[in-house]
Amino acid sequence: MNKRFFLFLGIVVLGMGILAGCASKKQDSQTITMWHWMTDRDEALQELARRYEAQTGIKVKIDLYAPSNAYTQRITASAQARVLPDIYGILDKKEKFAAFIESGFVADLTDSFRANNGEWENQLFSKALNVNRFKENNRFGVPAGIYGVPIDVMNIQMVYNKKLLAKVGIQEPPKTFDEFVRVGRALKQAGIGGFVSGWGEMWMADCFASNYAFNIMGGDKVMATYRGEVPYTDPDWIKVFKVFQTLSREGILLEGIATKPNKYAEQDFALERAAFAFNGSWCVNVYHDMNPKLDYGVMLPPPVNSDRPMMIWGGAGSSFVVNAGSPRKEKAIAFLKWLTAKEQQVYLAETTRNLPANREALSSIPEVLSGFARAMDHTTHPTIWSDTEDPLVAERFGKGIQSIIIGEKTPEQVAREVQEFKEKMMARSKKRK
Repeated sequence: MNKRFFLFLGIVVLGMGILAGCASKKQDSQTITMWHWMTDRDEALQELARRYEAQTGIKVKIDLYAPSNAYTQRITASAQARVLPDIYGILDKKEKFAAFIESGFVADLTDSFRANNGEWENQLFSKALNVNRFKENNRFGVPAGIYGVPIDVMNIQMVYNKKLLAKVGIQEPPKTFDEFVRVGRALKQAGIGGFVSGWGEMWMADCFASNYAFNIMGGDKVMATYRGEVPYTDPDWIKVFKVFQTLSREGILLEGIATKPNKYAEQDFALERAAFAFNGSWCVNVYHDMNPKLDYGVMLPPPVNSDRPMMIWGGAGSSFVVNAGSPRKEKAIAFLKWLTAKEQQVYLAETTRNLPANREALSSIPEVLSGFARAMDHTTHPTIWSDTEDPLVAERFGKGIQSIIIGEKTPEQVAREVQEFKEKMMARSKKRK
C-alpha cells in the first residue's frame, strides 16, 4: 500500500507541499496548528481557539483551506513533503485513511480514549467513533484502534413541511411506505409538490436505495450482493428498484429530481416547493439561512418492511486526526479532548447548528436537530461495512435508478443490466489475479 500511496502523492503539485513546508518552519514550537476545510465553522473554531489559549496558555493556530477539494490537495502535498500540521482531517475513503495510517501520518488515539476507564470514549457517540475505528483483522491490515476524533455527528433522513401537510389534513408524518404514497397522492391532487432530493448527486440516490435495501432484505444480504453471492436480479433488489418506480409513477417526485444537485433541492424545500425532502442533518443550518420561519419536522424514511428496522447513513460528520510525527502530539490530543467536551460541544452546536459528537451536549440543541439526534442508533455507513460495491458497479446502479425515475427503463431491466455488468467486472478481477 505504501508504494501505491506515494505514487499517488507524487502526482500532486509539489509547490503546495513547499508552501506548506515554509509555513511549518515558521511555526512556534509551542503552538498547535490545525488545518480544516469548513467555512461555516471557521469563526466558531477560531473563537474556541481563543478560549483555549485563555484557559491553558497554549496557542492553537487554525488555518482554513477551502473548498474541500483544494484542502484535500494541500493535505496530500503536505504528506508528500512530510510537513503535515499537528491536527488535520482526511476527506477521503477508508482506503486513503488507512494509507495515511500505514505511512505513519496518523496517531493511534486508542489509549487516550480509553484512559480513566474510557472516560473520553464514553462521552462520544459510538457510531461516530466507529467511522474512525479500525477493528481487528480489518481488510486494510491496519492495527486495531481509534485513529480520529469526531467533533460533530450527522445522519441523513427525511424532513417534512408541517404547513403543507396540514393543507391536506395530515397532522403526523407517514409511518409506512404505503402511507407515504397515499399522502403523496393527496399532495399531488392539491397541487402541492411532493418529494425532493439532490439525486443528481448519485451518492444521495445510492444512500436512499441502501436505506431500503437494508430494510427490505437486511444488511447481511446486501453485503452478500456486494461479494457477488446474491444477484441484483433477486426479488428483494427488484423491490428496492420499485421504490423509485412507484414514487415516479405516482407523480410524487419533483420534476428534474434525477439530475438535481442537492443545493437546488435544498432551495426547493426551504422555499416550500415540496412537502418532503431527503437530506442530511446539515440541512438545519442551510434551511435556517434560506427561510428562518420554515416549520418542519424530521422522520425516518417510511419502511416497506415493517418487520425490519430502517437503517440510515450516519456517523461522524467532521473528524480530525493527530499527526503521529508531531512533537506536539500530546498537546494536540489534549486540545481535541477539550474541543469535544460538553461545554465546547454545546457552543459548536448552538453556533453552527450541527449535531454535537458529545452525548451530554444534546440537551442544548434545537428540537428539529433533536429529531436527527434521536435516530443515531439507526445509523450505518459504508465506511464501517464489511464489504462495499465496486465503484463502477455502483455507478451503473445509480444510473439505473435515474433511468427508472425518468421512465426510460423498468426495475427488471435495470436489475439485469447491473448484474450483467457486475459479472463482467468480477470476471476481469479474477483474470487479474
